Amino acid sequence: MTEPILSMRRLGKTHGSGAQRVDALVSVDLDLMPGELVAVTGRSGSGKTTLLNMAGALDEPTTGEVIVAGENLATMSKSELARVRRVAVGYVFQQFNLLPSLTAAENISLPLELDGMKPAEARKLAERSLEEVEMAGMADRYPDQLSGGEQQRVAIARGLVGPRSVLLADEPTGALDEATSESILKLLRSRCDAGAAALMVTHEPAYAAWADRVIRLRDGRVESISERTKTPLTTADL
Repeated sequence: MTEPILSMRRLGKTHGSGAQRVDALVSVDLDLMPGELVAVTGRSGSGKTTLLNMAGALDEPTTGEVIVAGENLATMSKSELARVRRVAVGYVFQQFNLLPSLTAAENISLPLELDGMKPAEARKLAERSLEEVEMAGMADRYPDQLSGGEQQRVAIARGLVGPRSVLLADEPTGALDEATSESILKLLRSRCDAGAAALMVTHEPAYAAWADRVIRLRDGRVESISERTKTPLTTADL
């Protein structure tokens, strides 16, 4: 039986204590299998971004554990966690988080170079990733020379570059028009077809419909799980 790429067990996150205590997540269990795209929905403050941050080793749970590709994040050193963030997990943030002093291609290739890839090879992968998000020809532009939607596409290209096994996307189509949003969702779907697993936060029912499962959070708890099919969808199904 195929093992999950990402597992979260009894995951909880608490902020503050006493009267100021806030349970951002409460005992969440979730497995992501290879080839699977899972959407996470819920109102603002329901715990969606907290879940993504802990899945990608950007935040530590108060209780429970996160396992990525068979490795328990709680047992890793800081340097090992940093490598997981660079190599195994691809992120697409709402805020883009592009470095203003680097070009589009440099923003994408930097994580690859930090992991030891030669600059020329990293540049080729960055340019290929930009082509996939319809940004060919803009590799040498700086973030302040790009529109909000173009910056979002660069951020998506950075999150998808290289052999990522887990893709985490927080409202990845928030700054994009409908046609571009659909192309990005097809790209996410194709990466899942190739064996990755993706966890996507979205408020849009139409985009959640691309997922194999939809998990709805309410007040930090899993309120419901809707399964579209017993086997993961592929681009051929859409």
